[in-house]
Amino acid sequence: MAYEIEKPDEQWRAELTPEEYAVLRQAGTERPFTGEYTDTKAKGVYSCRACGAELFTSETKFESHCGWPSFYDPKDTDAVELVSDTSLGMVRTEVRCARCGSHLGHVFEGEGYPTPTDQRYCINSISLRMEPAGD
Repeated sequence: MAYEIEKPDEQWRAELTPEEYAVLRQAGTERPFTGEYTDTKAKGVYSCRACGAELFTSETKFESHCGWPSFYDPKDTDAVELVSDTSLGMVRTEVRCARCGSHLGHVFEGEGYPTPTDQRYCINSISLRMEPAGD
């Protein structure tokens, strides 16, 4: 897929820390319960750390106890791209930023979470940057 923001690999490496690059551009995963936003309760908007696109809001963030920030819906339906992921010998749905194609995490359905969508967007903190809401 062609993205609105496309950069050569060398430019992504220069703009991102090695840890950010490993997750955002190489589909890595940060260790559970280590991310900056896992337990954040502040109100605001979560954007893609690579390109700044607004992805999720604190309104849809919920405590799933899985070790990563969890949301039940993206900010806008076209903010993220869902891609089949068959790595690790299983079938999952990868979540990418629709603007730059960066890996964010995975979405899971039907787990019985008490949310309006019964979906859990399990997102790496390092893939996000949170802008607190103004007072």
